[in-house]
Amino acid sequence: MVRKILYIVQSVIATLLLANPAMAFELPGRGDGHPVPWQLDFQVPATPVMEMLNGMHNELLVIITCISVFVMGLLGYTCWRFSAKRNPVPSKNSHNTMLEIVWTTIPVLILVIITIPALRTLYYMDKTEHADMTLKVVGYQWYWHYEYPDQQIGFDSYINRDADPAKGQIRLLEVDNRLVIPVDTSVRVLVTGADVNHSFAMPAFGVKRDAIPGKLNETWFRATREGTYRGQCSELCGKDHGFMPIVIDVVSKEKFAAWVAEAKTKFAISQDNAPAASTLASAQ
Repeated sequence: MVRKILYIVQSVIATLLLANPAMAFELPGRGDGHPVPWQLDFQVPATPVMEMLNGMHNELLVIITCISVFVMGLLGYTCWRFSAKRNPVPSKNSHNTMLEIVWTTIPVLILVIITIPALRTLYYMDKTEHADMTLKVVGYQWYWHYEYPDQQIGFDSYINRDADPAKGQIRLLEVDNRLVIPVDTSVRVLVTGADVNHSFAMPAFGVKRDAIPGKLNETWFRATREGTYRGQCSELCGKDHGFMPIVIDVVSKEKFAAWVAEAKTKFAISQDNAPAASTLASAQ
């Protein structure tokens, strides 16, 4: 019987690999800044917040696996030990005081073990008290508007619908104007919406904040690795909800300074490219 089950499992895996040969290479992958086919885990963490979230996920995975194995083992033993064949006369016990105490106390202790790191992570990811720079984000149907108030830069970011995979571009995850952020810099992010609810989400950063009209939400991140990271709007906001990607380039401080100097001539805040100013002010 065991051989038959193993044979069936092997056959299914072989069929999937034949149907999609790339699966053999992508199955264990963890997208470094973007999702990959058949990804089973989070993207590689790029911020301390995401590292904490990833660590907590792994801890919870161990806990729920132990609980599942214990419950399945207990259920299997019960089915075997108290089967009709072994117990033709069923037990008439109605309750057990010690058992009631044990199966109430143990779950409470498990919840406490989970709650402590959960609250620690929640408060840590809430906001930063010592931000090195501020980024303002406004969600529109269906694009993003970004502002760097300290640098007096503001621009819109639309999806690039002509992304070419042959050039290394990723379909539905390319934009015309990318966010550029210096590495090892604490960035305060102020998020709001201009029309309907949106959500600014960057998986590798552990960031997801709703952009709600009339309300100003705050989050933060500190990217510890240079590279390109991609996210999307994560709140259903209309027919083009799936066409609001977010692309962040994390660069060295020297490259960021050079980009700012260039961007000030291209994206200097004016009445034409700063429609979010009144939106953020009203949200405050």
